[in-house]
Amino acid sequence: MAKKNVKFMLTAFRDGFQSVVGARVLSKDFLPCVEEAYAAGVRWFEAGGGARFQSCYFYCQEDAFDVMDKFRKAAPEADLQTLSRGVNVVGLESQSSDMIKLHAQMFKKHGMSSIRNFDALNDVNNLKWSGQCIHDAGLKHEVVVTMMGLPPGIDNQGTHTPEFYRDRLKMIMDAGIPFDRVCFKDASGTSTPATVYNTMKLARKLLGDKVHIQFHSHETAGNGVACYLAALRGGADGLDLSMAPMSGGTCQPDIITMWHCLDGDPDFGFDFDINKIKKAEDAFKNAMKKYFLPPEAMNVNPQIVWSPMPGGALTANTQMLRDNGMMDKYDDMIAEMYDCVRLGGFGTSVTPVSQFYAQQAIQNVMFGKFKKFAPGYAKMVLGYFGKTPVAPDPEIIKKAAAFMASSELTKPYSTVTTKTVLEMNDADPKKGGAVAKKMLEDAGLPVTDENVFIAASCKEKGILFLKDPSKAPMGCRFAEDAKPAAGKGGAVTVTIGGKAYGVEIKGDGKAVVNGKLVDFTAEAGLKAAPAAAAAPAGGQEVKAPVPGTVLRVTAANGAKVAKGDELLVMDVMKMETPVTAPCDGTVTVMVAATDKVATGDVLAVIG
Repeated sequence: MAKKNVKFMLTAFRDGFQSVVGARVLSKDFLPCVEEAYAAGVRWFEAGGGARFQSCYFYCQEDAFDVMDKFRKAAPEADLQTLSRGVNVVGLESQSSDMIKLHAQMFKKHGMSSIRNFDALNDVNNLKWSGQCIHDAGLKHEVVVTMMGLPPGIDNQGTHTPEFYRDRLKMIMDAGIPFDRVCFKDASGTSTPATVYNTMKLARKLLGDKVHIQFHSHETAGNGVACYLAALRGGADGLDLSMAPMSGGTCQPDIITMWHCLDGDPDFGFDFDINKIKKAEDAFKNAMKKYFLPPEAMNVNPQIVWSPMPGGALTANTQMLRDNGMMDKYDDMIAEMYDCVRLGGFGTSVTPVSQFYAQQAIQNVMFGKFKKFAPGYAKMVLGYFGKTPVAPDPEIIKKAAAFMASSELTKPYSTVTTKTVLEMNDADPKKGGAVAKKMLEDAGLPVTDENVFIAASCKEKGILFLKDPSKAPMGCRFAEDAKPAAGKGGAVTVTIGGKAYGVEIKGDGKAVVNGKLVDFTAEAGLKAAPAAAAAPAGGQEVKAPVPGTVLRVTAANGAKVAKGDELLVMDVMKMETPVTAPCDGTVTVMVAATDKVATGDVLAVIG
């Protein structure tokens, strides 16, 4: 039998970034490396989508569509593939039918040629319309079955086995969803080689010999290469590979590592020039030296099998924990993942479900086990993101329903639903193109297809970017910023009245304060400053329950409010967290949108 040439997609510039630095990299730093890889013969790149779409607006002061256009120029003849989360497309929140269609059309318009499309619950209903839209837009549709290893000691109840994955693939085929390739995606890297091998065997038997099968995993648990070898021997045609320094650890195996594993193999090999690949990787390593590489991203964590946090979610969450001064909660959060998975219906730990697990885990750490619920996790166990592989724990369903019913804001999501996600979203007056268009009009922004999609998928943060990209957050973490600099004119932490402020002077009258770029002036000597506005005497203070960023203020200063009325919304770990009035009265708001706050900071006073 002739040696099989293994196809590969280079993930360094999408999942590599997401899995190592929380998707926070500037295009000017990596696009020359795309050109190097293209010159080395790479013709299949992961080029955007997933967390990289929102991160451009949330952390990089860049337009994701502009980045896609530039990527196409850097790799003119390559297959440029992006990642889509079924009905969620490129956000944590699911979308309406018109936005799912617009997603495919806009990505095609901006140079992409393929979309990998998955649903974290493996609910085929969430793949039907999204897959059809990808196909109709003239893109290749790589449909996905998501995989993970359930934590040790949990009865799988017939899920996450080779037979379960085969049956999910058969459901996709029986539903008539058009597709060009099939990918089996293990974002947490927790499947065993035996499961991978047997899954590939069953899939190949079902699909025949002509359909391309791709396998995706991570080295997070240390068995990525073993699973890749098992996938090839089971019948896979291609693998996802990355380049150092965005490889290994929480990311995909390195392309050079995999080449070395197959060097001399009688059955499998690559057809690239390894010296050209090495040159491209060297250039990439040099370009990425300026970025802070989190230590937790660079190491294997064998115990992640008890708490299957995907590589792409792990560093996104640790970056947010750092943003909010909560990195000391990381180990506890990871430990809490076990019960969040065990009791939540066995959805695959990949975005957005992995984020729901992480958000609930941090709620358990901060407030006690299932005392409070992350809205995403509660909505998931109640059916608002589709059907989970098994029914969630009855007590968790009961607690989640009671929690959601406790606020007028979440009461509409407080009962178990069996409706499809698109049925609910298309009937939701808060979703869709008309809502996004109104957001743009209210902000005085141009109504273009691109802007409509940005507003729908990024909401207030997208509007903030579109108004003035230079005033959007800059969340990239650079190696220089991580060095101790107190007393040397670099970044310092200033604590005033118990509140910590991270301050870095940038020069030219600008500084970064708690991650926000601000203008400042400085003069020699001391001048009397006007006193800050005082809170009303005798009022009831409304304090931040956790660290986060003020996303929007909904109550007007001086307005009459009733107990339970929404005052503002905080962004906590990508989770919208409403803050409500604890009593009736007149509100004085003490913060503004984009302000970073610590636990216990006074947000408002009710007088």
